[in-house]
Amino acid sequence: MSMEDHVTALRERTERALDRWIPSARTHPARLHEAMRYSALGGGKRVRPVLVHAGGLAMGADTPRLDGPACAVELIHVYSLIHDDLPAMDDDDLRRGKPTCHKAFDEAMAILAGDAMQALAFQILTVDPDMIPDPARRLRMIELLARAAGSRGMAGGQAIDLGAVGQVLDIAQLEDMHVHKTGALIRASVLMGALSADELDEGRLEQLDRFAKHVGLAFQIRDDILDEESDTAILGKTQGADRALNKPTYPAVIGLDASREEARALVDQALAAVEDFGSEADLLRWIARYIVERIH
Repeated sequence: MSMEDHVTALRERTERALDRWIPSARTHPARLHEAMRYSALGGGKRVRPVLVHAGGLAMGADTPRLDGPACAVELIHVYSLIHDDLPAMDDDDLRRGKPTCHKAFDEAMAILAGDAMQALAFQILTVDPDMIPDPARRLRMIELLARAAGSRGMAGGQAIDLGAVGQVLDIAQLEDMHVHKTGALIRASVLMGALSADELDEGRLEQLDRFAKHVGLAFQIRDDILDEESDTAILGKTQGADRALNKPTYPAVIGLDASREEARALVDQALAAVEDFGSEADLLRWIARYIVERIH
């Protein structure tokens, strides 16, 4: 199986697992569950779930143990997208090539769908029978995901982002925003996968954390670049939205060419962090390269 086929299989595996965890659209309250399924299923790159599997594979975790953490991190991600698109946030009409949740349903239902996904993510980490049975490991995963999603992570990054609209940031301030908004959840994804392995080497866990830190920032820089040079049909979301909102981005601060160079340099640092891993880290390496080459 090629690496591309492996990633496709993991995306499909995550889709099936999410379909099992999210209540059917016929389950009461039906419209809420319909909104959750509308936003979470049938789209997205699934980068974070694939990173969960890649982090687990690098440490020797069994694949079935990784489905729960992969779903949990994707649910947190999708909840954040629903809320980011709201009129009070980025006020966007398009996500993953279709109307955003608040456009397809309404603003109140979109808020509730995001809230319910966040709760479901932590429910999965507590009750999934296929995950690692060690309660201490599960608690560590819960703490990781909570921190990554909260004021010290993604929510904090979004707050910084909203406060930075129309402001001129230097490169250190821009990096701080992205490390919180995007990087924290990507780091949690890799580490939650690694924590699913029977044998835990704290030194290797630190290496994976360094890998994920560099990859997370590279991912956001590539997003900033694509917002400038791609188009809406390919992106699946409104092209130029950040510029239209006068948001600080890497291309706005250092230019497109320097942004591309910075993203490549970060990927090189990520690859260096796992250079003494064997073929078990090949999926991580593939994802790192994919992040700076992707077109959406």
